Amino acid sequence: MSSTAVLYVRVSTDEQAEKGFSQRNQEEVLRRYCEIKSILIAQVYYEDHSAKTFNRPVWNKLLVDLRRSKGQTDLVLFTKWDRFSRNTGDAYHMINMLRKFHADPQAIEQPLDLAVPENKMMLAFYLAAPEVENDRRAINVFEGMRRARKEGRWMASAPMGYINLSTETGNKYIAPKQPLAGLIQWAFQEAASGKYAIDQVWKQAKEKGLKVGRNHFRNIMQNPVYCGKIVINKHKDEEEYWAQGKHEPLISDALFFQVQEVMEGKKRDLGPTTVVSMDNLPLRGFLKCSKCNRMLTGSASKGRMGTYYSYYHCSSSCGVRYKAVEANKLFEEELSKVTVREGMADFYIHSLHEAFKERYDDGQESQRSLLNKIKAQNTRISEARDLLMSGSFSGNDFHAVKLACEKEIRLLESKLPLVSMQAKKVENNLTVLFSNLKSALETYRTQNMEGKRRLISSMYPQNLVFDGSQHRTSRSNEIASNITLITKKLKGKKKWSKSEFSDLTTWVGHDGLEPSTKRL
Repeated sequence: MSSTAVLYVRVSTDEQAEKGFSQRNQEEVLRRYCEIKSILIAQVYYEDHSAKTFNRPVWNKLLVDLRRSKGQTDLVLFTKWDRFSRNTGDAYHMINMLRKFHADPQAIEQPLDLAVPENKMMLAFYLAAPEVENDRRAINVFEGMRRARKEGRWMASAPMGYINLSTETGNKYIAPKQPLAGLIQWAFQEAASGKYAIDQVWKQAKEKGLKVGRNHFRNIMQNPVYCGKIVINKHKDEEEYWAQGKHEPLISDALFFQVQEVMEGKKRDLGPTTVVSMDNLPLRGFLKCSKCNRMLTGSASKGRMGTYYSYYHCSSSCGVRYKAVEANKLFEEELSKVTVREGMADFYIHSLHEAFKERYDDGQESQRSLLNKIKAQNTRISEARDLLMSGSFSGNDFHAVKLACEKEIRLLESKLPLVSMQAKKVENNLTVLFSNLKSALETYRTQNMEGKRRLISSMYPQNLVFDGSQHRTSRSNEIASNITLITKKLKGKKKWSKSEFSDLTTWVGHDGLEPSTKRL
């Protein structure tokens, strides 16, 4: 009496792409086998899922059919055992289940009589060999990609702002893609300035054409690929580190780390956030209440004659409320003090440049200071290593210290080029500044609302406190403060002695709108 069989043909999408497996070829081989053995074919089942588990739609249907027609099917045929399963434990369990349905599974190209106990060893080999092969291939691919990343190659689809390209020899690389690359550069520069919160930079970037979600945008701002680095993730005993990429960076290391400081909250005081403001409320979002220290908001109310009057007011119960006209007028009076006396631009430049050099030599951001800080971080790593060797530190403690120190070292090293160039460029920058700046008030009045708010944010990087009669701040723009100070000291003088000039430069420093005190 002839046997009855169902044919099981399985090939996953990945296998068909990588190995060229074909469902049609498997079916042809199985049908020829049944013809030679005089086996009747009850049905053919086509599967396109992986054999890692038996949780496959078509295989589940096959089991249901076998249960319904229990005893009517003698064989479940497939070409090789890896078409049946790639998990030894699951395979043994499924074989026992099929036998309950009186169906015997067989691979026609790897025939085994499972009634012979020794053949179970061969079955384990047939099942495990493909799994071992897959695992080895996965390891080789992983190691190959990791090695490529260490060499500075980007091993994925190009990040936003870049495009995947190939050289004439077939080597793949990523290159900047305009205009997205330019928009991302702009976003980093805006974020680093501290004038806007990250979410506000994102909204402005969207308006300019950078179509990206909020979370994706934050990921972009934190991705070192944009400063030319490739992240090598931690693996086994190898800690995470950054490799120098072969692609063209969109921004400098220094700019990238400035943005990280802003996003981590270390430099959020560099500028108040921008909020939507009506034309007669340019200071909304910049003024703080003198009583409760909350941010003042602004609104307009309608008078009896139908005229609208604008006010800055506190949202708390303190009841602070100021007429916008008066607050705006007092603010413009403060701006009028930032004026360069005609014909004295060279004097301002020289004074500020000398003061800068004096502060730069002793400042916290001097090149010598940065090098000392880098040395201190390397010393911390050495000390932690000694503690590890002595048994006072665990491996996890050492790695935590090492990672923190290496992160700080990267940040400090990124500032070195910026600091060394800053001293050389300051005089040229001051010359350009004074060629454009004559009066801050005149500049302010010629701007639209967005321009006015940008000027306020740049001149007063910390919020203003308004008490109804004057505006105060703990820190204003240093250049603006020093211009006001020099103008005040100049008075009617046209000639200065060397000692008087030297004394003037010692007054130039961090001053807000509050009275200045001489630095000792």
